[in-house]
Amino acid sequence: QVQLVESGGGLVQAGGSLRLSCAASGRTFVNYAMGWFRQAPGKEREFVSAISWSGGSAYYADSVKGRFTISRDNAKNTVYLQMNSLKPDDTAVYYCAHGPGVATIERYFYWGQGTQVTVSS
Repeated sequence: QVQLVESGGGLVQAGGSLRLSCAASGRTFVNYAMGWFRQAPGKEREFVSAISWSGGSAYYADSVKGRFTISRDNAKNTVYLQMNSLKPDDTAVYYCAHGPGVATIERYFYWGQGTQVTVSS
């Protein structure tokens, strides 16, 4: 099994920054992407960003382009999401996921527990 553990969430003022981490353990798959999704209260879970585990290609939702950066450290089996210029609308539980993706939620088969990000105005 693949286990994913997120960390780095917290409370930040608008305009601030946070870096989320997702550490993977167990058998990951070289052709699977690592993705970030988020879910705000009363809303559907939405795609945020993804990175190809082997290819190094990155993808972003339009709402976060220019503000968020996804990266990976394959030696540590860890993916990061650097979030800058945070807005109150970014408030959500952020989940990392592993699967053939890239931006399709149904194609992510392994999920972390989530980490809360709260952005105050």
